[in-house]
Amino acid sequence: MVEPLLLGAIEAGGTKFLCAVSDRDGTPLMQTRIPTTTPEATLGEASAFFADAVEQYGDLDAFSIGSFGPLSLNSIANDYGCITSTPKHGWQDIGLLAHFRQTIDAPMALDTDVNCAAVGERLFGSGQGLDTFCYVTVGTGIGVGLLINGAPHGGANHPEAGHIKLPRAPGDDQFAGICPYHGDCLEGLACGPAMHARWGVPAESLASSHEAWDIEADYLAGLCATLTYTVRPDRIIIGGGVMQPPMYDRVRRVLAQKLAGYDASMRSIDMTDYVVAPTAGSSAGLTGALALAYRTATRQWPMHWAMSEPTSIRAEAINA
Repeated sequence: MVEPLLLGAIEAGGTKFLCAVSDRDGTPLMQTRIPTTTPEATLGEASAFFADAVEQYGDLDAFSIGSFGPLSLNSIANDYGCITSTPKHGWQDIGLLAHFRQTIDAPMALDTDVNCAAVGERLFGSGQGLDTFCYVTVGTGIGVGLLINGAPHGGANHPEAGHIKLPRAPGDDQFAGICPYHGDCLEGLACGPAMHARWGVPAESLASSHEAWDIEADYLAGLCATLTYTVRPDRIIIGGGVMQPPMYDRVRRVLAQKLAGYDASMRSIDMTDYVVAPTAGSSAGLTGALALAYRTATRQWPMHWAMSEPTSIRAEAINA
């Protein structure tokens, strides 16, 4: 007989926290959306949600969080489990795990929101059948999640490929960049707020023929070239609000130019299958966080979830 499991998870984003409790098959029992305001208010509401869940269904068997960062993920670090030097006002040095350990008595795990989204894509989306791929989100910031040999990659801490320095795109020599730490790193030049600062309007307001998109494609193709040379993933999945549909062909074309035919395996890349959009839905990060809780409880990924129809945890309603 298969033992029941009660899993709790949060997708902690800069604008909202998505919280859910599910059974071992990923079937949702409770879920809610909490606006991200102050740490005290947001974390307090989340704690109250899980307290209600425990009262209704019993103690959680595992709990996980997929969060915006930067995060401290090194278990021997003094600040392990904390959001660290985030540019999000008021959230610096906030101890996520420490907060929830006050009210939840269960094994816990923490990873980046992009790594959890990558897990969701592996189960239900554009990463199905792949063990090594990259998940990139281009929105308020630029985050990169890596799945290597079927598991999120961390090492001493999580990757921060969104803050690499790239050569300036043609025609973009004057913009200083907006990253408060690096100025003109990739995020400082190519995230949504950077595009707004450079052009004076939100990215989605720019016509598809605007020169902004060629500049944006150059930077994102530069990131993809770096990931290709360092990770050699099977696929690069790019999502986020800045990635309008015409951008994919632009990025593919510029990436092929940047790789310049180097190495036979790169010459053989089918760009239409290599740089793709996410397809697991906007709650992929929450699905991935629940999968991380499952792994924390069982030491295995719930690959059986991918064999069934996605549950309403992935429904768009939770993000409404």
